[in-house]
Amino acid sequence: MIRRHVQRHATPLIASLLALVCGSAVAQNYPITPQMRATAQQTAQAGVPLEDLAPNAPDSHTVKRGDTLWDISKLFLKSPWRWPQLWGMNLDQIRNPHLIYPGQVLVLDKSGGRARLTMGQAGPDGTVKLSPRIRAEGTSDSAIPSIPLNLIAPFLNEAVVFNADELANAPRVVAAPESRVIMGRGDRAYVRGELGGLSDWRLFRQATPLIDPTTKEVLGYEARFVGTASYVREAGTAPGADGRGSVAVPATFEITAVKEEVGVGDRLAAVPPRDFSSFMPHAPSKPVAGQVVKVYGDGLNAGQNQVVAINRGTRDGMERGHVVAVLRDGERRVDTTYAKPEAIKLPDERHGLLFVFRVFDRVSYALVLQVQQQVVAGDHFTQP
Repeated sequence: MIRRHVQRHATPLIASLLALVCGSAVAQNYPITPQMRATAQQTAQAGVPLEDLAPNAPDSHTVKRGDTLWDISKLFLKSPWRWPQLWGMNLDQIRNPHLIYPGQVLVLDKSGGRARLTMGQAGPDGTVKLSPRIRAEGTSDSAIPSIPLNLIAPFLNEAVVFNADELANAPRVVAAPESRVIMGRGDRAYVRGELGGLSDWRLFRQATPLIDPTTKEVLGYEARFVGTASYVREAGTAPGADGRGSVAVPATFEITAVKEEVGVGDRLAAVPPRDFSSFMPHAPSKPVAGQVVKVYGDGLNAGQNQVVAINRGTRDGMERGHVVAVLRDGERRVDTTYAKPEAIKLPDERHGLLFVFRVFDRVSYALVLQVQQQVVAGDHFTQP
């Protein structure tokens, strides 16, 4: 499907601000209310102070495949999460302001003591000019993502926080053919429990509690993802061994993928709808503070592009796309420079950024975007 975008002379234009205004990053044709339009235009007009630009911010950048909005933000800004203040849009002319595409030219405008990005057009001699033009674009599949989706896609199904009793009552693997105790991809597994007519399921091992580092409250239960399975044959009953009564016949499943070997006792949870929509990075609108609960998986620390659980969720105002700064707790030492030694605590030092991509009631999962030292459980986070 072809959409035509009219670009007017010197009009600030970019593909992401409405995600912040709408509170959603899904690339769809949302209705634009007068309030949304007013907020977007006001933010776009403000721009950012020139001192907030990255030291080597280019005069222009041609969007290419492999770019992300986060990458482009880092090109122009010291603080990439401030992209909505740098990028604007013409809401009257742009059908879908969530998207930008390879080949578009972003031009840095430093007029009036403020910085903004405008949409330009590359000429045959390599110069860039701002001029009216009609642009034909393909579907949203060709738009660049906000961050590399390949980094978080595996965790959209795997990183799950359950309530205390959800897996206890979930369908479970009760047996395998030939009395096997472990199963791999392509093997059959026999399952008992309420299946509700669904065909695609995830397999999890025992859930472990996620405990708040400070309050010691149980925030939820993280289950160990082991694989996926598909429904093959329904459950039923068979006559009892003595010919009297009946016995249960489990449903039959096929193991379709494994992260580790599936075993008897593993629990099933339905596969949710796949959501690969854009994740628009933005700073929380209100002050936030919390701690890292644990590193996802078996690790004790996390580096760049790894995932951690944090002790804030929807009830605390966290939302997908939030960028927060992670801080290392300052060491406790003894000041021996005075006549009487005194206990002191060094200041907390910022050492990285986290990107929230999955949010539950009291817990969220975040990707380590950049880090100076390893992130560990107990590290604090706050506004970026």
